[in-house]
Amino acid sequence: MTIFEHTATYPHPREEVFAWHERPGAFVRLSPPGTIVTVDGPSDGIRVGSRRALRISSPVVAALWPGKTMPAPIRTAPGLRWLVEHTAYEPGALFVDEQVSGPLRSWRHEHIFEDTPEGGTRVTDRVTYELPAALGPLGEHRVRQYLEGLFRFREDQLRGDLALQARLPESATPRVVVVSGASGTIGTQLCALLANGGHTVRRLVRRPARAADEISWAPDLGDLDPAQLAGVEAVVNLAGRSIGGRFSEQAKHEILWSRLDATTTLAKAMVAARRAGEGPSTLVQASAIGVYGARRPGELLEEDSATGQDFLADVVRRWEAASERAEDAGIRRVMLRTGIVLTASAGALGLQLPLFLAGAGGRLTRPQAVLSWIGLDDMARIYAQAVLDPTWSGVFNAVAPAPVTAGAFATQLGHVLHRPSLVPTPAFGPRLLLGKEGAEELVHTDQRVSAARLEAAGFRFEQPDLTAALRHALAR
Repeated sequence: MTIFEHTATYPHPREEVFAWHERPGAFVRLSPPGTIVTVDGPSDGIRVGSRRALRISSPVVAALWPGKTMPAPIRTAPGLRWLVEHTAYEPGALFVDEQVSGPLRSWRHEHIFEDTPEGGTRVTDRVTYELPAALGPLGEHRVRQYLEGLFRFREDQLRGDLALQARLPESATPRVVVVSGASGTIGTQLCALLANGGHTVRRLVRRPARAADEISWAPDLGDLDPAQLAGVEAVVNLAGRSIGGRFSEQAKHEILWSRLDATTTLAKAMVAARRAGEGPSTLVQASAIGVYGARRPGELLEEDSATGQDFLADVVRRWEAASERAEDAGIRRVMLRTGIVLTASAGALGLQLPLFLAGAGGRLTRPQAVLSWIGLDDMARIYAQAVLDPTWSGVFNAVAPAPVTAGAFATQLGHVLHRPSLVPTPAFGPRLLLGKEGAEELVHTDQRVSAARLEAAGFRFEQPDLTAALRHALAR
């Protein structure tokens, strides 16, 4: 049996920290995206007898299990199943989960909460486990490395989420928030973050609603019953087809109209609900720094900078304009122009990881081209603050305060992964994958975007520099 222990202190009362762990978004917030996902459950939160069925992703399995000793059924599976059950629960002090079935011989995870002399909380995670013999000493080393990264990630998440709540007195008042695009990369984290702040989240789904927290809609038909927004304080609009992939005429049509249809439908329903006397007072609208155009070398791009002339710039202009009717009706409107979002599970970083891990990574474009990025969890917290802070309105650049060159990005990513970063991607590579127009607008960009207005509005970045953001995103 092996024991792993991680201890961290937080400047918040023990009851508050324990309550955070009991809320429904805790597991999502504490799991690095793309590593472990819930398949079923929990049946009763963290109380005794509650079970949660999990799936451990294939990349995590491959990282932990030396390939030569991995049984063929595991090698070819899309992920390992893991069933855990909570076996002890003391309110405010302790909860424990143990493996019922899964990849390990045994697993017991104790979560221990204690007061600190300063009035804060000490949280100790004690994991007692036994590995399959096939993993051997190398497997033991890899598992310990993984646990060290995982619990550092969890510490940073808990610290950042609690700090956000403490900064926003408004967050103490429970809100009802409707979210479109709730199953996407940002939407998943935002919904969990809001739920763990004590707010009620309702998800818009493009099928008949199957649960109390779902609302059915058909944005391509302009169909959303305004009565469904009764009692809702805010709407977050994240809906829109991914811009990844080749820019075929069909793809471009879908990229544009998925955004216009969703935004127009939401704004129309919000205005109607508002006129009925009980509709949302806030709309937080997704946008993108693509509005400035793909290449603006030598400029500092602020919210009032001139917009660009390429395809994505036109999409974003029309996307933002589609929600104007909400503001005209007196609804507070916040538009967040998002930069390159860093997460290992998707997007630009997710696409680069296989090359870097294989030792063949490098910059994607000209070494001096500037990339304006944002960590996924800072992005989720920006959305949450936009919902909860009534002083926010208008356009904000949702980017970190320290943009970097493409060359520096590759170097820092290689450093975090302990891999070389000397092999630049040939120009024909992105063109083969994305087509000429897609490569020009998604890869060969040069945008130095300012975060000054966001900081002036009181947002505090948890990962303000690239190395910290990469370590967090990769749980390193």
